[in-house]
Amino acid sequence: MSRFDLVIFDCDGVLIDSERLAIRTESQLLTELGWPLSEEEIIELFVGRSSAHMQMVIEEKLGRAIDWHHEFERREREVYERELVPVEGVIAALEEITLPSCVASSSSHEMLRFKLGLTGLAERFSGRLFSADDVAHAKPDPAVFLFAAASMGVRPDRCAVIEDSVSGVEAGLAAGMCVFAFSGGVTSARQLQRDGVVLFDSMSLLPGLLADHNSRDD
Repeated sequence: MSRFDLVIFDCDGVLIDSERLAIRTESQLLTELGWPLSEEEIIELFVGRSSAHMQMVIEEKLGRAIDWHHEFERREREVYERELVPVEGVIAALEEITLPSCVASSSSHEMLRFKLGLTGLAERFSGRLFSADDVAHAKPDPAVFLFAAASMGVRPDRCAVIEDSVSGVEAGLAAGMCVFAFSGGVTSARQLQRDGVVLFDSMSLLPGLLADHNSRDD
């Protein structure tokens, strides 16, 4: 008997190679605002988190209100239009994976459609995009994963989650799902390691890992 009925993909850093671009843009803007951070600090604080969370943390640090959403998103869009591509190997991996799939992301629906459209992935997940917009709490809360599973009519324990951030891994585990953590991006295997998490560093490995774990009863 198969183990999975649904594969839930995170978007940034899993389907599209956006995290490095976002970190670079965040670093530039935060320096201008008066809070210079290293890339490692930005990864620890913000990767995998929602824009609302980012703005809250930044405003608390700076002690004033900022128009983070509009200023960052404007620059982010400009960078993505010039440089955004799919994660290396993910198109071929998606072609091999035959299980039903969807996307559950900390991005807004608007940004999801924009980013996936730029990389030619929007049609592949049409009607199966779930966002932090849909739930009260973003990752590491499991709400967006649980909402995606319920919307797709699948029990949480029958879902595989593909993530690349600490907050995403923790959200997947809290949802009671099997988590596959991609360490080929900006977050290291050491940071992603948790009991029960399947680590992999190349998207070419994902179809085989899913097939192997899908055939297990444990």
